Amino acid sequence: MTSKNADLPSVVKYLVPSGMLGSGILAEHVRYGIERGAQAIATDSGSTDSGASYLGRAVPKQPREAVFHDLEIIIAEANRAKLPVLIGTCGMCGADACVDWTRDIVLEIAAKLGITLKIACLYSEQTAERLKAKNRAGKITPLKPSGPLSDEVLDACDHIVALMGPEPYIKALESGADVVLGGRTTDPAVLAAFPLWKGAGAGPSWHAAKIAECGGMCTVNPRAGGILVSVGKDSFSVEPLDRDNRCTPETVSAHMLYENSNPFILTEPGGVLDVTGAEYESFNDRATVVRGAVWTPRAYTMKLEGAGGSDYQAMMFIGIENPDVLANLDKLESQMHERFVARVKQLFGVEAGAFDISLRIIGWNSVSGRPVAPGTPIPPEVGVMFVVTAATQDLANRMAKACNSSFFHFPIRDGIELPSYAFPFSPAEIPRGRVYEFLLNHVVQTADAHELVRAEWVNTATSPAKDLSHA
Repeated sequence: MTSKNADLPSVVKYLVPSGMLGSGILAEHVRYGIERGAQAIATDSGSTDSGASYLGRAVPKQPREAVFHDLEIIIAEANRAKLPVLIGTCGMCGADACVDWTRDIVLEIAAKLGITLKIACLYSEQTAERLKAKNRAGKITPLKPSGPLSDEVLDACDHIVALMGPEPYIKALESGADVVLGGRTTDPAVLAAFPLWKGAGAGPSWHAAKIAECGGMCTVNPRAGGILVSVGKDSFSVEPLDRDNRCTPETVSAHMLYENSNPFILTEPGGVLDVTGAEYESFNDRATVVRGAVWTPRAYTMKLEGAGGSDYQAMMFIGIENPDVLANLDKLESQMHERFVARVKQLFGVEAGAFDISLRIIGWNSVSGRPVAPGTPIPPEVGVMFVVTAATQDLANRMAKACNSSFFHFPIRDGIELPSYAFPFSPAEIPRGRVYEFLLNHVVQTADAHELVRAEWVNTATSPAKDLSHA
C-alpha cells in the first residue's frame, strides 16, 4: 500500500461537492478540495427519480433557497481560486425554464458577491415538430419496452429534452465560461467534460464520472459530503472531501450498480464505457485508485425524455386503530372500493367519464399493492389513502367529497354502530393537481454533439441582467 501522505496519480482534478445541487454542501469541504489541487467544480442538479411532473411543468424541485445556498458557496470559492463551475441538468428536469431559473440565481449571487462572471447557458429542450422530422427520417429508435414513436405521442408531451453529452460543456469552457449551466444532461457527462477537455484518458474520465455522479454515495459515509476526483491517462482516483470519510474499493466499485442495468457497461452519448476489466485498489486509508476502463466511440445519439399531463387527482387520508377493522383490511379495501365506485357512478353518471378510484393501505400493502401473505401479523394501526383520478380538478374534488362521509365512517360489516376514523386535515379533500407521465423512452441520432443544443451567454461585466449573445 502506498504511503498515506503520497500524492495521488493524476493529470487533472475536480471536486464534486454533492450529488445534487441544493442538497446541502459545506464551504470547508469545497476549500479542502481546492487545497488538494482541484481545477474545477462540477455537480449534477437533476434526475428523473422524482417522476414526470417536474419536466411536464418545467419547474424545479429544489427550493430556491437551497440552490442559492449551495451555489453561493461554490461560486464564491471558485471565483477566489479562479476555477470554472459546471452544473448539469439545472432545476431537476433540465427544461429551458429551469436553466433560466438557475441563471437568475447565479446573477443574484454575482451581484451579492460583487464579482463578474461569464455564464454559458446550454439548452436541450426540443420541439415536437423537430423530432417529428427526425422520426420521419428514421433517426429515432425506441428503447425497450417502448415501441415506435408516433406524432401523437410527441404532441402529447408538454416538454421534451434531449440528454446532452460533455461536448457542449467543453465548447463553453473553450470559450472562456466561468460558469456553465446545462439543460438536461446525462449524470456522468457534466463530470466527464473537464477531464476530457484537459486531455485525460476517455476510459478513466467516463468511469470516474459515473462513480462521482452522486458525490459522496461512493464513500463509506454518503452523508458526509462530496469527493475529489483525480483523472489520468489510464487511471483515476477518488477521495472524500470530509477528512473523516473514506472511499474503499467496495464503495467505489459498487456505484457501477447504481441506476445501471449492466454493472460493466454504460452507454453514453457518443460511445460505450466498458469496465469489465477494471481493477480497484486502496491507495491509502481514504482513497481508491481505479484502472482498466475502456471507452469505445459510437455514432452519436441522445436519449429523449418527454412528459405530458393527462387527468387530475384529489386525495383524502384516514388513520385506523380499530382492532376489528385491522383484522379485516383486505375486506375493508375491497368493500370501500366497490362502494365508492358505485357512489360516483350514481351521482355523476356520464359526467364521471373514465374516472379511477384507488385505495392504498399504508402499513399493510401500499408499497407493493400485492396481497399480503397469510399469517402476516396485524399492524397496530394503518393509514388509508384515497386517490380519485378524473378529467378535471373540479370533478376530482367533487368525487372525493361524494365519498367523504363514507370514507370516514365505513363499517366493516352491516348492523354495527358507525365508526369514526381519524382524519388529519380539514377540508378533507386535497387537490393534487394534474397527473404527468413520461411518454418517451427513445434515442435520437444526431449529426454531432451540438445539433440539438443551443448556447446562450450572459456576461455580468457588460450586462448584469441578460446578454444573450451567442458564443
